[in-house]
Order: sequence, then C-alpha cells, then structure tokens
Amino acid sequence: MSSESALSEKATPRESANTPYEAIIGMEVHAELLTNSKLFCGCSAEFGGEPNTRCCPVCLGLPGALPVINERAVEFVLKAALALNCQISRDTYFHRKNYFYPDLPKAYQVSQYGDSAIGIYGWIEIDGENGGSKKIGIRRVHLEEDTGKLIHATGTTSEVDYNRSSVPLMEIVTEHHPRPGFDQIKTAGEARDYITKLRAILTYLGVCDGKMEEGSLRCEPNISVRPVGSEDYGTKTEIKNLNSFRAVSRGVEYEVERQIDVLRNGGRIVQETRRWDEESATTASMRSKEMEQEYRYFPEPDLLPFHFDDEQIEQLRASLPEMPLARRQRFVDMGVSETDAETLIEDKAVSEFFDAAVSHAVDVRTVTNWVLGDFMKLLNQHGVPINQSKVTPGALAELIGLIEDKTISGKLAKGVFEEMFNSGKSPREIVEASGQTQISDTDFIREEIVRILSEPRNQPQLQKYLAGNDKVLGFFVGQTMQATSGRANPQIVNELLKEEMEKLR
Repeated sequence: MSSESALSEKATPRESANTPYEAIIGMEVHAELLTNSKLFCGCSAEFGGEPNTRCCPVCLGLPGALPVINERAVEFVLKAALALNCQISRDTYFHRKNYFYPDLPKAYQVSQYGDSAIGIYGWIEIDGENGGSKKIGIRRVHLEEDTGKLIHATGTTSEVDYNRSSVPLMEIVTEHHPRPGFDQIKTAGEARDYITKLRAILTYLGVCDGKMEEGSLRCEPNISVRPVGSEDYGTKTEIKNLNSFRAVSRGVEYEVERQIDVLRNGGRIVQETRRWDEESATTASMRSKEMEQEYRYFPEPDLLPFHFDDEQIEQLRASLPEMPLARRQRFVDMGVSETDAETLIEDKAVSEFFDAAVSHAVDVRTVTNWVLGDFMKLLNQHGVPINQSKVTPGALAELIGLIEDKTISGKLAKGVFEEMFNSGKSPREIVEASGQTQISDTDFIREEIVRILSEPRNQPQLQKYLAGNDKVLGFFVGQTMQATSGRANPQIVNELLKEEMEKLR
C-alpha cells in the first residue's frame, strides 16, 4: 500500500469536523559552511562547477582513501553553537550514519549523533505569532558531510553530481519536545521567522552565505498536528529541502492544513518524507521516513575524537561579532522604529551600510528612510547586493547634507540619487554639473510669483483664493515650482505666495 493510500485508512474514533487542532513544528536546518575546501579532503567546496570535477578518492569514498578533518569547519560549528547559546561538548567525535541512496557514494554519511554533537541544549529567540517573543529550544548543532546531488534527466534516467559530496555541512535541530521554560514553533509564520533569524545569525558570523537558492541553506520542517489540549504529539511528516523563506511558510501552512483535513475525514497520518512542489503549492509523498535505529549509527573508526578546552571556547566566544538581536536593540535605541530595525538587520550588509552612513553624523531617521526606500527599490530592480552598489555610505550622507542645507530639494534629491546609483558619481559632482542647486533667492522667487499672479489665465484661481478658498494656494505653489524647474525652495515659495496674495485681498 502506498503512503498516499494509507492516509485514507480510517482512524478510531473519528475526529469531529469542529475539533480544533494545533501544529507542532520542529525545524532541521542544513547550512553549508564557508570553507575553501571540503570536510575531509582538499577538493574545492565552491558552489557549482562542471559536474564531477571537484571530487577525489576521499570524497568519492573509494577503498583505501582516508579522511582528514577540516579544522576550519570545526571552528565554524563551534562559533555557531556559542552564538546559539549552546552547551559545548568538551569531547566529541564522528559517527557513521548508514543508509543507501544514489547520491551517497560510501553508503554511509559521516555525521555526529546524539550528545556527541559539538553544541547541545541551545536556544534562539523569535517573534511569537500572537505578540511577544518565544524562546525556541535547540537540541543540537553538529557537523557532517553533505551528499552528492541527483540530477533527474529525461524519462526514468537520473545522474549524480558528486561535486557537493563531503562539503562541510552544519545541521541545527530544534527540540520537538521542548525543555521546561522553552517554547514550540506552532505556525507557518513562526517557522518563517525562525529560519529568517537563524539565517541572519549564521551570516553575521560569516560561517554560511545563507544563499537558499543555491542550496547552501536548506530547511526541513517536521510537522505534526494534534487536538488542542492533547498531550500526544501526533505522527510527524518531514518536508524535504525547502530553499526559500516563502517555501518554508507556504509548505508548512499547506502541510498543517493537509494533516488536519486527513484526521477530520477519519484518516491517519503516516510517518514519511514529503517534497514541496512550488508550482502547485502542495506536498507529495517521497518515501517512508526512516526510524533512527535504521541508520545503525556507530563511531567513525577513521577519525579520532577531538577535545575543546576552556581557553579555546572562551577565545572563540570573545571573537563573536554583534549578533542581530543586539544590533536591532541598538538601532532602536538610536531612534529607529522596531519595524524598521527588524528590516535593517535581516541582511548583515544592509545593517552595516546603515551603520556606516549614520556614523557621518546625519539624521538617523532620514538615513533609514533612504536605505529602506529609494535605495532598496533600486537594488531590487537591478538585482544588486548593497555591498556591490556604486553608492557608498559617505555619498548617501553627503546627499542628505545637501538636502539639509537646502542646496537641493528632497524632490530633486531623488533624481540625483538615481544618477549616483547608476554612475557612482558623488552627489555634489552631479548637482554642480547639472545646475540643479535649489533656488533660495527671495527676490528672484518673488518676481516669479508676481508674474504668475498677474497672468490672465490664473485669474479664476486667484479669485477663488481671494474669496476664501485657501486650498487654491497649492495650485500657485505648483505653478511657481514649474516655472523654476522644481528648483525653488518650497518653504520660501509658500511664505512669499501668502505675502503677495494677502496684498491683493
């Protein structure tokens, strides 16, 4: 019987259609580490490349090839474990995780099992769906080797690319049954917030690039549902390799609703691994889920255990950079709104650009508006990361200074900024070359206003103002700005218009 047909089997007793359910969501996240070489050999760990050109006897698991541990990968996992508030296992070692799959050349994966993980019993703080924060328990942070990659060709043929085989991989697993004082992920929104915040931590540490579209950060939620108030955790299913925040949110949401629907219709959930189909926005069965004992874990005989002493741990702890939550709070203390601070810290490069621009002693809120407004719009339109943009923090600060000293208006500044983005020129250079400086000469502006007020075509509007319709003032402001090519100081225009129009009452 297939997994799908098993779902239609009747459960006893049948749940009421009105039974309220809640989801319990565990998260398994795999992060490829930013090392130059693979975990046990000197082959390149870089993404891509012609298939099967970045592999050797060690990562292909050929007889007689012996692994040598990549110390940099161990250090990266240790840093991540510290940043995730984990207890550090002073003595740790590798296991062989045995299973048969075409992309696993040795028929086992070198991994860490149970309390042999480098980090255990940590936590991460997320935003709760109903407000406030939730402290999500992390069961373990461990190091393992990545598998190869199956490429499904035409018909029933599949090919294997082993370039990714043995790339260092960090796995971070939350607790499905939380410890006292810790919370569970219960909604698709919380699952998305978890992976968003975890990605930020890893990229701030510099241990993973977080490029979900390239598979360097992959999320595998484990989902079960149960009647509200039940102590039973239910049967869980796993969604394999979700590679975007959107896929995490939509995949979890769909799977929760699917399981509830199955139970309300008298079916039962089977433990299985499912895949996410982005086009149809549905999950589909891949294979039955292995039980832990089926992997037949045993210690890896070709790698020695390793030991962390207190000095090593404290040196690495002291080297940790400012973490996203601490940076968010610092931005809020500077005067940034909670919402904007959250957006700024999602991308380390964006938060660093903001920090650098503010250091030039310009207004914090003005910098926030420019970075999250016009700048992000142009970056998204052109598909350019902020740290590859031609606009520097100093140039943005200079542009804001030109607005504040009334050299240019805010409206003109938008055009200047777009030219800065395209050319990399300084704002002052652009303004001086185009003659776009703001006009603040009161005599010149007054002459233009008198001329405009005297024009026959404007008399109907003028009479409305003289009759008490003050809203007509905006019409004359527009006329004056048009006459000066948008360069007149708007504040001076408003003041002089009122003076001249009052003379005519």
